[in-house]
Amino acid sequence: MNIESIHPLTIILFLPTVAALLIALFAKQPRTIKVSAAVFTFIAFALSVYLFVIFDRDGGLQFVEKAKWINSINAQYYLGVDGLSLPMVILTTFLGFVAVFVSWKINVRTKEYFIWLLILETGILGVFMSLDLLLFFLFWEVELIPMYMLISIWGTPPPLGRKEYSAIKFVVYTLFGSAFMLAGILSLYFSTPAPHTFDMVAIASGGAAWLIPAIPFTAIFFLIFIAFAIKLPTFPLHTWLPDAHTDAPTAVSVILAGVLLKMGAYGMIRLVAGFGDGGLVPGVAERYAPVLVAFAVVSVLYGAAATVRQTDLKRLIAYSSVSHMGFVMLGIFALNQLSITGAALQMFSHGLITGLLFAMVGLVYDKTHQRMIPNLGGLARQMPVITVVFSIAGLAALGLPTTIGFAAEFTVFLGSFTSEAFHGIQTCVVLAALGIVVGAGYILWMLERVFYRAPLEKYNGVPDANHMEKAYIFAFVVLIMLFGVYPKLLLDVIGPVFTSWG
Repeated sequence: MNIESIHPLTIILFLPTVAALLIALFAKQPRTIKVSAAVFTFIAFALSVYLFVIFDRDGGLQFVEKAKWINSINAQYYLGVDGLSLPMVILTTFLGFVAVFVSWKINVRTKEYFIWLLILETGILGVFMSLDLLLFFLFWEVELIPMYMLISIWGTPPPLGRKEYSAIKFVVYTLFGSAFMLAGILSLYFSTPAPHTFDMVAIASGGAAWLIPAIPFTAIFFLIFIAFAIKLPTFPLHTWLPDAHTDAPTAVSVILAGVLLKMGAYGMIRLVAGFGDGGLVPGVAERYAPVLVAFAVVSVLYGAAATVRQTDLKRLIAYSSVSHMGFVMLGIFALNQLSITGAALQMFSHGLITGLLFAMVGLVYDKTHQRMIPNLGGLARQMPVITVVFSIAGLAALGLPTTIGFAAEFTVFLGSFTSEAFHGIQTCVVLAALGIVVGAGYILWMLERVFYRAPLEKYNGVPDANHMEKAYIFAFVVLIMLFGVYPKLLLDVIGPVFTSWG
């Protein structure tokens, strides 16, 4: 049987939602709810891995599903994956599966919590699979409600947190960006020949000659770009992120850092980063590359500098994400085949590494009921497994060789430095590289203060990771090391997407 005949993407996409419906209708006991969520998210993850195994490394869209949706406006239910989106699908299903176990101790309104968590996974998966602009926008918006509910109900309560404020701030920023995106999508739609289309593939393959822009390409570009810059997040549109991370439950922080930020980077590559005769808004990225790279460098350096000043573990990791996602934006708008390949690899790398970092912060807080760095110290004696894994995650974040962090950052910097996108890009790359130096400083200083100073008596007897916790944090470590030692596993899938670029 042909795998495409069973619609694997639709199955993966809606398995979490099916689980949410079954839990809502039938599950009553907390353990039943958690086991059901774990089973369905595991099946989705296993199917995505299977698609990765059988994926044709020669490139192109695969496992395509297309059906009529809204005939009156020529919108389609159009799904497909290529070497850019398939790794993001795998990362989402993996983190969705892990998030269930990270949430195992949730005992307040358990049914509602897991329902929202599962719907959130479907929303994110839909963004990575959609090839119709209207469908893409629909899934982009779907994740808003689950994120708001998860942060505002199960987030950090006062006095340590401001969960309602952080949830509303997240929604306001995202809706602000979404309004611009919708305007850009509609402008692009009306720029296509009649009958107008939302088909990303048709618009991109048509090229500039095919489009008759309702408004200038530059305006369409920036209308759509603003939404992605907020989600990435790019300085100065980043301020929602530290608050959301600080007050979100641990599992939600894992998903937020791991894949929700990648929606912004993915959108930049898929929708606006095309240059020459390619992309949905041809030629604009080339013209404004110096400005966009400058914003990327500022994000890297500002994020790194702000990270050094943090005393809350979650805010420290949150600000480090601003810096590391700046590397992604640098690679994208260096407009070089190798740099964009590195950006896509950095998206996957950051998802794994920062997802693990937030999981480790959650474990430290769960065991010690403390996440303020000045109040911690000497935990290596009490929790050696957590110390070792946290240290591995930190070293991967600073780009230690043999970890995926090194492979991704090296590819981004090599590709960006050799780019000919504009005069002076090498200076920008050198400046961005300073972010790695500062990153090494704040990561090592954080590890030293939390784990390797004199032990504090008040933490005597705190437990180390239990068997379930060891299982999911070791899974992260295995993947970080596997793709670090052998990045070809991912590069063979990602690389062909960009062979015609540059």
